Amino acid sequence: MTTARESRSPGRSPSATTSLRAAFLIAIQGLAGIVLLPLLIVSFALVVIWVGLPMLALTLSLLRGLAMSQRRLARRILGVKVPMPYRKIGGEGLLDRLQIRLTDPATYRDIAWLLLTICLGFAVGLVAMIFYIVLPLGVLASPVIIRTYLTVTSSVLRRSDTEVMEQRIGELATSRAETVDTQSAEIRRIERDLHDGAQARLVALSMNLGLAEQMMEKDPQMSRELLAESRQSASVALTDLRGLVRGIHPPVLADRGLVGGLQALALAAALEVDVDVVMVGRPPAPVESAVYFAVAEALTNAAKHSTARTAWIWLRHNAGRLSVTVGDSGVGGAVASPGGGLHGIERRLAAFDGTVTVASPIGGPTIIAMELPCELSSEKI
Repeated sequence: MTTARESRSPGRSPSATTSLRAAFLIAIQGLAGIVLLPLLIVSFALVVIWVGLPMLALTLSLLRGLAMSQRRLARRILGVKVPMPYRKIGGEGLLDRLQIRLTDPATYRDIAWLLLTICLGFAVGLVAMIFYIVLPLGVLASPVIIRTYLTVTSSVLRRSDTEVMEQRIGELATSRAETVDTQSAEIRRIERDLHDGAQARLVALSMNLGLAEQMMEKDPQMSRELLAESRQSASVALTDLRGLVRGIHPPVLADRGLVGGLQALALAAALEVDVDVVMVGRPPAPVESAVYFAVAEALTNAAKHSTARTAWIWLRHNAGRLSVTVGDSGVGGAVASPGGGLHGIERRLAAFDGTVTVASPIGGPTIIAMELPCELSSEKI
């Protein structure tokens, strides 16, 4: 689950060269908007006969790309980060993706910005560039014009505090529901493993011991055989219980911490894994367990689906955030689909307000970047 954060840094007046480039880009945006608006109108009109569906999807994508260029320009000139508050689009079909975009408030902020940039963008950019011909007026006036224009247009693209809060509440509600579902499924798995494994063996052990007690005087040999069988059943039941506990919190984490746990995963993996982990201190036990199983799932996916021969694990902790990257040299094409391994990683880390970003172009490589807030404790503690 990705959460965008808005941040501001003190803006400095752009240099003459920077202002000239910004003026040129603003003018280009205005021209592009003039071309894009008719396409958008025609696309909406053609939706009724289905021809406009792919056309509308393409036009909205172009609009989003144009608005993103405006956000990057505002960040460079004003020192203000205008986040991209779009709803996440997964591997749905065309209609589903289009529905998500049409119900996303950010799409209509982009359209409002498009109308504004058509009315002002080309004129502002052209005036700012012409002013540079008239020195020193241009050097003084053009940066002011550009900064004013970007401030106004960026306010249209920026989410309100209410929208930020509503999105955050929605993300937390979704994360909580998925966490509850995951924990319920985990509890059912543990109950099933106990019932089918250790419990069944312990019941058989109790019955064998009862029979051995009854046969002690009548048939000592049979009694010894039952006791030997009971001892074997107790050993198997103990192994089952250890495996069950290992699935809840691997002993390697308790003994060697997350760094040692990741190194153990690399050694046990079915492909050659390079490990580059640097961390002073230890995360909380639940975070260690979540990251451990997330990395284990990523390596398992790489071994099963990517045809990769090599992979790598990279881990760092900085500014209160734990960053983990798992990559492989396979064929790529990995997609986070419901019920899949990548979706499971997202759900696992979402419980800790973590994010997962997947880059997996066809032909590879696949890179899974995970990040979550985390404070480390001292090794001594």
